Amino acid sequence: MYADENVIKIKHAVLYEVAKLAFTDELDSKRDQIAFELIPGPIPQFRCCIYKEREIIRQRIRLAEGKAPGVVDDGNVIQVISSACEDCPISSYTVTENCQNCIGKACINACKFGAIEAGRLRSHIDPQKCKECGKCAQACPYNAIAHLKRPCKSACPVNAITYDEHGISVIDESKCIRCGKCIHSCPFGAIGSKTFIVDVINAIKSDKKVYAMAAPATEGQFGPGITMNSWKKAMREVGFNDFIEVGLGGDMTAAYEAEEWAEAYKEGKKKVTSCCPGFVNMVRKHYPELNDAVSTTVSPMCAISRMIKAKDPDAVTVFIGPCVAKKSEVVDQQIEGNADYVLTYSEIRAIMKAKGVVLEADDTSYQESSVYGKRFGNSGGVTAAVLQSLKESEDEIDAKVCIANGAAECKKALLLMKAGKLTEDFIEGMACEGGCVGGPSSFNDMVTTKKFREELIGKADNRGIHENIENYHMETFSMHRE
Repeated sequence: MYADENVIKIKHAVLYEVAKLAFTDELDSKRDQIAFELIPGPIPQFRCCIYKEREIIRQRIRLAEGKAPGVVDDGNVIQVISSACEDCPISSYTVTENCQNCIGKACINACKFGAIEAGRLRSHIDPQKCKECGKCAQACPYNAIAHLKRPCKSACPVNAITYDEHGISVIDESKCIRCGKCIHSCPFGAIGSKTFIVDVINAIKSDKKVYAMAAPATEGQFGPGITMNSWKKAMREVGFNDFIEVGLGGDMTAAYEAEEWAEAYKEGKKKVTSCCPGFVNMVRKHYPELNDAVSTTVSPMCAISRMIKAKDPDAVTVFIGPCVAKKSEVVDQQIEGNADYVLTYSEIRAIMKAKGVVLEADDTSYQESSVYGKRFGNSGGVTAAVLQSLKESEDEIDAKVCIANGAAECKKALLLMKAGKLTEDFIEGMACEGGCVGGPSSFNDMVTTKKFREELIGKADNRGIHENIENYHMETFSMHRE
């Protein structure tokens, strides 16, 4: 939605081709043909030549298969497509036409690495020698040296992106929180995430029961007529045994996290939410001293997965939503009973297209969660649900909550908490602005989604959180990580 239309088109074409061949068991035999079918030549479509274009397609195919695009795999679900990244400007600092080719040469004198030399018309920066210290830009009296920060690096909220000696972006796995902001910021489509498309299709074709679970953020993404009932019917048509809206898991998480908040409040302890994996990754990688403050209550995705597996231990659970970090929750956090696979909206749509299935407008008769569970996908939704749960259980506390909306606010709140200066009792952290509805793989923009979302949620009944979860056998599975 944020990236260039051509990038999205290429990405979706690859996902569709891989899904189509996976369903017909022809992926191994026809994998190499995909690049030639999408890039027939002889005229290139989006790069300098058809050979580079085909190599980009091949690396995207590997991502679609859940592999790293190159020979090295650091385990991160987010990967750089090197063949696409090569076209990005290498030098962060560039001498502009404002350069007067002055006698003083303040820029050259300021550089300690010998990266700047005088030219006939203006100074020149050698990108191979430049260390990006910025001393030249500070020294230039004409402000003639511009800092061209790459979109991916600019978008990363935790400074996890640098460049190698060839100018290819490098993601520091130890810093990356898997939020996915870099993916859609790159105009070259040079960053992508591994997918579980092939795994999910193989599971659907197996003898196991496979369940689809849609994120609370789903309602409103595809218009006012696409309800959870629309999804339920479409997923069954694709081949899933059943479908459950994860807003129900939001109710479950709210009820159990409320108990944690009440206990912590009475003991004078501060807690942070555990629903957003990007936020949890931020805590664990950048503020490890706050690990004990993370709620032990599992995410709504994990809650529904555990509920399903409590009935059928061999069931395969697949989460569908706008979040890339959810893949990390499955791969990195290794929480027992969690979803087996995660698909973004573009990935499930590729699977649907391969099966000839489309989402069709339907009624709102299928309602599995309260409006509080449904609003888990919005910034502030977790807080509202937890406070509602405390109200329903008559265990209300006079708690103050810091609603950290987006990675920047999350960092600020965690810094204050680390320094012992957080005035609030709890932090609700969402790595994406607006919450999950603003996730990197959202189908629609937040303004449009909000309008449709309010319309759909407005048609839901007024069931309470506890009233709702009483209909399920909560005693059959744990709602805590350990």
